Amino acid sequence: MAPRYIAAIDQGTTSTRFMVFDHTGRIVTTAQKEHRQIYPRPGWVEHDPQEIWSRAQEVVAAGLQQGCLTSRDIIALGVTNQRETTVVWDRKTGTPLCNAIVWQDTRTLDLCKRLTAQGAESWLRSRVGLPLATYFSGPKLTWILENVPGARAKAERGDALFGTVDTWLIWNLTGGVHGGVHVTDVTNASRTMLMDLQTLEWDEEILALFGIPRAMLPEVHSSSETYGLCDGQLAHVPIAGDLGDQQAALVGQTCFSPGEAKNTYGTGCFLLMNTGQQAVPSSAGLLTTVAYQLGRTPPIYALEGSIAMAGALVQWLRDNLGLIEQSGDIEALARTVSDSGGIFLVPAFSGLFAPYWKNDARGVIVGLTGYVNKGHVARAVLEATAWQTREVVDAMNIDAGIPLKAMNVDGGMVGNELLMQFQADILGVPVVRPTYTETTALGAAYAAGLTVGVWRTVGDLQKHWKKDKEWAPQMDPLVREKRYRDWKRAVTRTFAWIEE
Repeated sequence: MAPRYIAAIDQGTTSTRFMVFDHTGRIVTTAQKEHRQIYPRPGWVEHDPQEIWSRAQEVVAAGLQQGCLTSRDIIALGVTNQRETTVVWDRKTGTPLCNAIVWQDTRTLDLCKRLTAQGAESWLRSRVGLPLATYFSGPKLTWILENVPGARAKAERGDALFGTVDTWLIWNLTGGVHGGVHVTDVTNASRTMLMDLQTLEWDEEILALFGIPRAMLPEVHSSSETYGLCDGQLAHVPIAGDLGDQQAALVGQTCFSPGEAKNTYGTGCFLLMNTGQQAVPSSAGLLTTVAYQLGRTPPIYALEGSIAMAGALVQWLRDNLGLIEQSGDIEALARTVSDSGGIFLVPAFSGLFAPYWKNDARGVIVGLTGYVNKGHVARAVLEATAWQTREVVDAMNIDAGIPLKAMNVDGGMVGNELLMQFQADILGVPVVRPTYTETTALGAAYAAGLTVGVWRTVGDLQKHWKKDKEWAPQMDPLVREKRYRDWKRAVTRTFAWIEE
């Protein structure tokens, strides 16, 4: 019997998921497992790469078993991943040289300040579309080479390999030390600060600036092609799609026309707008990034607003403060009050991302009075995600010159109807949730399916998108703008908390 399904590994910041889809995009089976969040010091965030690889193998086994499937039922596999998280490992042994440095980590602050003082930021941004910030992989890789014993010597001998998490997984899936393929795609490469946005190749001058040997970098490929064949549980299945998670969600939402946008509410919050074949420079604090490249077609670019803390803020409320037992409990707690009681929570835990890019900011709660209770705090946590999104939308309207008419949303938080209504209220435009909200894995499956001919055109994919629910704005515009001004005042209180 011919293979029937397309699979995806969705390796996120807090968990790894394996999903199998049919030709209509319907979920056939799914399995998911969390992995540890490691915090060695304030501002440092790490993952264990071996644990991530183990979780990937475990969810593949569980998903196949639950669906009564074998590798012979899978026609192709797509991979999508948390972006910017940096892994370095030994080519000969497959052993990581250290824990992965996660995208939220701020240990490269001094390096970024030093390069900024040298005047590197403007010419870097002109080539890579990114501000000089702790968020991206290039500075993290430099930190590893400078601080992990033996790392630079191994890199210069050609014995150390670098990759974002997609690269680490694909290398292991295709055999690891026994011939594993060392590749990445243009979307992940565009988040390293090391790839020229126009040539889609590693930039030798930037590599010299960061002190990174070229030999440790993966080959850069399109987002939709066959990179290699799996061994192990998925033996002989081609890996045929690779996208960073937010770009995968853009594909999963079928935003294939310039001006179409989506916002994903996950660990962080990420708003991407398709800008077509033009890489649009940002004057308002956004990122210029590769949206996707399907095979040999020209690359498609996007503007992106990245917010570090969204679902992660809810987890903080659960795990650090103990105000809720499960993340899903926050909506009920927030509904015990009618508003946030005059407080604003600005979650600059690892600095401020778009549109400010202030590495030295730290989180604050402002407006506290004796009236405030845990319900108000819960509501302020949800509202923080919506206010941050409003700031990104304002910046995107400036850069793209196309006022947003509606917001397509996806991700784990969009089941929170209080948040979705508040988001519509403070944007002043409808918020639209699709039938299938976990679009990241679906986007990776779409990329793989296009490679092997399950779908022939993006038009075939657009037929599967369906609306589940829409929220219309209800807040008085004068109230909205007054509260927005208060939010922006609260944001200024986070600035420059980390002193020289």
